[in-house]
Amino acid sequence: MSYSEVIKNFNKIRDYMREFFVYGFKSRDEYRKKSGRSYDDERRRLESWLGDYMKFRQTPEGKNVFLSIDSRVTRHNPLFKAWKAKSFTDGDITLHFILMDLLATSDRPLTIIEIAEQIDTYLSVFDDPKTFDESTIRKKLKEYAAEGIVCTEKQGKTVCYKGVQSTEALDHCDADMLDFFSETAPCGVIGSFLLDKKKEHQGILAFKHHYITSALDSEILCSLFLAIRGKKTITMESVSRNGGCVSENHVVPLQIMISVQNGRQYLMAYDTGYNRITSFRVDKITSVKTEEESGQFDEHREQFERMKQHLWGVSTQSRSGDRLEHVEFTVRYADDEQHIPKRLEREKRCGTVERIDAHTCRFSADVYDASEVIPWIRTFLCRLTEVHFSDKRLERQFKHDIKEMYALYDLEGGDGS
Repeated sequence: MSYSEVIKNFNKIRDYMREFFVYGFKSRDEYRKKSGRSYDDERRRLESWLGDYMKFRQTPEGKNVFLSIDSRVTRHNPLFKAWKAKSFTDGDITLHFILMDLLATSDRPLTIIEIAEQIDTYLSVFDDPKTFDESTIRKKLKEYAAEGIVCTEKQGKTVCYKGVQSTEALDHCDADMLDFFSETAPCGVIGSFLLDKKKEHQGILAFKHHYITSALDSEILCSLFLAIRGKKTITMESVSRNGGCVSENHVVPLQIMISVQNGRQYLMAYDTGYNRITSFRVDKITSVKTEEESGQFDEHREQFERMKQHLWGVSTQSRSGDRLEHVEFTVRYADDEQHIPKRLEREKRCGTVERIDAHTCRFSADVYDASEVIPWIRTFLCRLTEVHFSDKRLERQFKHDIKEMYALYDLEGGDGS
């Protein structure tokens, strides 16, 4: 079987692209998930889509390949190309273009019987023409109607089909708006498809923080959004962080939360197995099966809205065993550092900021998991005067880490008080 650029199973290429982009290409011998031939096929596919971004590095173990994408000069997410390479059969592509031609040139809607007859006439000039029965044509037209590629109308009890003539809606879509949507919004690949239908234009946007790997999760994310809109329960499969075991969860999806720090996407859902609201990393979800409508969706959503008042990140469970954990710290700053209190107010999330005097502020919050706040607290280290956690083990660990850092750099102070 010869190599083909197009793909059938996106989950397969999604796994390879994440491995190669996020972690760097492994050599052929190092990649043991699949056979060497599978590795070669997937690498060639990536080269066909992303050749301009592929780099090579020679190591003692051999040649390693990796993806290098500079967001300062790359205006459009190149990973969207993977969604535009879906496989098809000879019959699929033949029937597609015949249908598009017949419906575009017809001056009236056509019935299935009329379309089938015209297809037979269309193909009669070939020595060994393909044949399509009415059932195949009907299924294809039903699929196209659901996608908005063709229009349907009833003439009595008969369903008739016609081509989509107007492109006014797309003409009124601003290209810069589509640029912004495609690079920042969940499922931005939709905007990329729409941009492909517009005339080329010079984009005006550039992104300092461009989280492009979320493009690989677009299909999963779309399924989750549809389930949330329909208030449906889902059964989903996800892999562990090390990519080992696969787990199945029956949940009620409630909301998608996206980190402003790293662009990572999380599903917040009510897990019926554990009877609690918890988070799941979207990039670890491999499949989503939508099921019946949940009669308790609104109740779970209201519960989650109340919980958000004490969420710093996405953790909904206290590590100390208490329902909520208290965190508090004080910062002191100079006259020319008024950006510090402004930053505290801007980034406080569910916490509160108290002005003690002209040079001192105190931040406090009651959260489910105080450890999530620590990376943010560290950004104020040189101005911290006090830090307190209700979880004393966490407080001791935090102060111990400060002492270790001071010792590492041979600095005075760092007593952690």
